[in-house]
Amino acid sequence: MRIAWNTKNRALAFVLLAVHLPVVFAGFFSPNGYATQNRNLPFAPPTKLHFVDEAGHFHFRPFVYESTEAGSASNYQESRVARFPVRFFVKSAGEDSSNSGSPQLHFFGVEQPGLIYLMGTDGFGRDVFSRMLFGGRISLTAGILATGLALSLAIVLGVISGFYGHWVDTMVMRGVDIFLALPWLCLLFAVRAVLPLHIRTTETFLLFVGIIGIVGWARPARLIRGLVLTAKERNFVLASRAFGASDFHILRRHILPQVTGTLLTLVALLIPQFLLAEVTLSFLGLGVGEPLPSLGNLLAELQKYSVLTSYWWMYCPAIALVVLFLAYQWTAKTLQDEITEVTL
Repeated sequence: MRIAWNTKNRALAFVLLAVHLPVVFAGFFSPNGYATQNRNLPFAPPTKLHFVDEAGHFHFRPFVYESTEAGSASNYQESRVARFPVRFFVKSAGEDSSNSGSPQLHFFGVEQPGLIYLMGTDGFGRDVFSRMLFGGRISLTAGILATGLALSLAIVLGVISGFYGHWVDTMVMRGVDIFLALPWLCLLFAVRAVLPLHIRTTETFLLFVGIIGIVGWARPARLIRGLVLTAKERNFVLASRAFGASDFHILRRHILPQVTGTLLTLVALLIPQFLLAEVTLSFLGLGVGEPLPSLGNLLAELQKYSVLTSYWWMYCPAIALVVLFLAYQWTAKTLQDEITEVTL
């Protein structure tokens, strides 16, 4: 399936690039390490960028002032003793790179002792913006890996079921019925309950991806089976079979190209669905654990009433999720329109 490179699709490609690039290269675009703490600034509000100093002079380069507590941790004010210009392509402190895996070079930042928190800090004084980028990378990776596993199983079983039929089709479809009846969230809870309380974050992550991918293959497999059943009855497939083409040749040259567009649409639909599953699990404390960030455990801070009502910047990960979901929904709608145009 060829996708027309029109203005709408260019805009879509730009949006997807703008959403994913900062997440993929989180260490470069984040000004601070995700585990770097500043216990003197718990729940500090977002740092204000200034262009006009206290004397009324305009500066082309934005700058920040140092934030200091004014009586309580929830009441901050700017100390205008010194200005800290925002610079691009700055080197990070050694603490960031050693503790958090951040590279030595950041896209922007300020010189020490200045600090910049575009989305404020959490209760431990950690940069919410930096943690959101790193957490987005973990959540997005989980969604992509689970989607890859689910679609790999769906393609193999759906194609075999639809192409060969008979008892093979019956067995695969009964398996689909079983997996469609399994509630993945309850299954995750059950598996997590029988595991030790303290297991490595990597093991938890891979366990989550495996279960979601294995449980999530059933619905795409049923859809792919239907497409294969339709494709194998087309005249050019029947003609190819009459000329003695092998099953592998027919599948590779005639059947699989017919389902490519639908597979791309499924990718755009399943990634946010499985990403939301990871966010839900981490939100409930069963997924990725501290100090590693995830969009789920970032949103878990909102379970505290004081955070929910007093620190609006803690909602930023939820806004990022909405933007990510809308981007994938737009992608799925565009691919569906392209498939409709090709079909017509």
